[in-house]
Amino acid sequence: MLLPLIVFVIVTVIIAAAFMAASSYMADRADRRIGERLREVGQPVLADFPTETATVVRKAADSPLPVIDKLLHGSGLGGRLGALIEQAGASTTPAAVIVFSLVLAAALGGVAFMLAKVALVALATAIIGLVLPVGYLAQRRGARRRRFEEQFPEALDLLSRALRAGHAFQSALGMVADELPDPVGPEFKKVFEQQNFGLPLTDALNELAARTRLLDVRFFVTAVTIQRETGGNLSEILDNLAEVVRERFKLLRQVRVHTAHGRFTGYVLLALPACLGMALYFINADHMNTLFNHPVGRTMLVGAGVMQTVGYFWIRQVIKIEV
Repeated sequence: MLLPLIVFVIVTVIIAAAFMAASSYMADRADRRIGERLREVGQPVLADFPTETATVVRKAADSPLPVIDKLLHGSGLGGRLGALIEQAGASTTPAAVIVFSLVLAAALGGVAFMLAKVALVALATAIIGLVLPVGYLAQRRGARRRRFEEQFPEALDLLSRALRAGHAFQSALGMVADELPDPVGPEFKKVFEQQNFGLPLTDALNELAARTRLLDVRFFVTAVTIQRETGGNLSEILDNLAEVVRERFKLLRQVRVHTAHGRFTGYVLLALPACLGMALYFINADHMNTLFNHPVGRTMLVGAGVMQTVGYFWIRQVIKIEV
């Protein structure tokens, strides 16, 4: 009875801490909104010389857990989580992701232990809950990246047409930011605002390539950089690049169609043992409990899980074709 009591106490403490943090965040948010409204009403006219509060430096979003964010700020984990959040287009902070992961892991682990009465199952469920928020952000980043790939040729066409109409390249970036939807529009808007605030255009485009991490965007940045250094018809270059991106995207779709059988096989092989185990548990629970209670059975479960995971990633690597 000691382990369930410990799990109950940990879950209770985590839930209470999360409730207190949420309550404090809501109160601080209301205070900030009132303060912003008061500053808008009584905002003075700026003097000819800039004050200490006037700045164009980009600031991070306010966090409901500033203490944890400060601890993560200088660590590699915080930087990687921040980059993942920015690439996924989510409005959260690394501290919120970590706290939510810990709460979810404790809750799922406690529920699994109360249902299965097996510490190994509870530990595996807690690990799944721990990585689930990060997995969701990674999945959202992948979906956003795929939408960017689909919209990117249209952005190149719009840039080319704007240049032919006589607009400057910086103005064309602003047109793309205003006309195209998320995620292409917001990403180009960042580039447009950065170069407006004084960042060199090459550096702003390099940051775009670093955020998206797409080969097509690197081609675009390289083409624009070379054209600015050596000259040439940029609109024609963008037209050719848009055609290449479309053909590459078409070929990638064809590859995904031809490899759909292998990917579906990997999903079936990964899900079949778990589904079969659940079915056998409902059919004959005593027979399956031996697998969880006996040391040899637990060793077999761990070995099966490791081999299933290795097999799944092996299949993914086999059907992965770079285009």
